[in-house]
Amino acid sequence: MLASPWPEPFDDGHWVFELKWDGVRCIAGTDTNTVSLRSRRGNDMSERYPELTRVDLPAGLVLDGEIVALDDQGRPSFEQLQGRMNLVPGTRNSVTPITYVVFDLLFDGEPLMDTPLEHRIDRLASLELPPPLIRTNQYMGSSSAIWDFVVGNDLEGIVAKRLGSRYLPGSRSPDWRKIGNFKQLRAVVGGYTQGTGGRGSSFGALLLGLWDADRLRWIGAVGSGFNDRSLAAIRAALDEMTVPVCPFSPDNEIPKGSAWVQPQLVAMVRYKEWTSAGRVRAPSFLGFTDDPVEAVTWDAEGPKDGR
Repeated sequence: MLASPWPEPFDDGHWVFELKWDGVRCIAGTDTNTVSLRSRRGNDMSERYPELTRVDLPAGLVLDGEIVALDDQGRPSFEQLQGRMNLVPGTRNSVTPITYVVFDLLFDGEPLMDTPLEHRIDRLASLELPPPLIRTNQYMGSSSAIWDFVVGNDLEGIVAKRLGSRYLPGSRSPDWRKIGNFKQLRAVVGGYTQGTGGRGSSFGALLLGLWDADRLRWIGAVGSGFNDRSLAAIRAALDEMTVPVCPFSPDNEIPKGSAWVQPQLVAMVRYKEWTSAGRVRAPSFLGFTDDPVEAVTWDAEGPKDGR
């Protein structure tokens, strides 16, 4: 079951609120001997996270939750989790410890998906979950405290779930709402990647940078947030600004085959977080601003306190 986007936190006595964990969705099921792990697409995840297959759980359970990696301050770190996600089968180990955060119970000796949410929560609370499994905390009626915690600790967001609702597999239901904790920055456009498929006549993504002294430091690419009209208009503007030389300082991760433009456009971008490599994660294009390009600097827009 998937959550529908919602623009802002709210208070309502008919809803329960919980953290939105920044990890990988996982359905865990038990038989008499082992725990099986399935991804959101139904793929087997057991080889990737073998420590979860060895936990001691009663037979006849089906759990829904999120596999996360926690940083030194106990916050979910998708960047650290990627160290486990991308390892080659047969070489995986526990260099990056993971936690399975459980937030729903779908089967406990009997099917529970048609059982109201609050009953599933109560049944889940009665289970003893061995490490590295934990149960997420849920807050009834008000999102204020958990939202303040999310913002104060720079977490991904919250999920709201309607009391009395059933679990609907494969459905993006209005009974679940996800509210993201996003940030915004200004960035200089220094190029673009070539479009493919439906974007063959426009572009794939805008290449973004920030001025760091006299060099344009590449911070990533934004390929979402555009509609058909903006794609065509932006490509027309880019064609008038084309230059033969890359304006960014050397960076091996800049996409090969990109086209370069004069660094004159300033884009407003929404994003989740900075990576340790100085890239913006999950950026989305909001529009252009008329801010002076020289004001869009690493000091002004870059990560603060290491983020």
